[in-house]
Amino acid sequence: MIAQLRTYTINKGMMDDWLKVFREDIVPLCRSMGIGVESAWVNDEGTQFTWIRTFEDAEDIERKEAAMYGSEWWDENVTMVRSHLAHREFTVINPVEFE
Repeated sequence: MIAQLRTYTINKGMMDDWLKVFREDIVPLCRSMGIGVESAWVNDEGTQFTWIRTFEDAEDIERKEAAMYGSEWWDENVTMVRSHLAHREFTVINPVEFE
């Protein structure tokens, strides 16, 4: 399994609305596409949102993201979703054995 660590800077005053969109729309959409949503956090200042999505491998990311970003829901809502985001940063992370 591999994951994406995704960090978004949320536009001022929009965190509550972003969290509603995330919970009600983004998480169900991801899960319907087979994308794991493992956890999410907000920083102390309430300006950054970080979450982790999981996949089988790099090819799985490409396949599932193509399906999600090509979906009717995404086409109809991409502008609304991105209107919350001042900046986005994505990092692919790999598991490390430690036990």
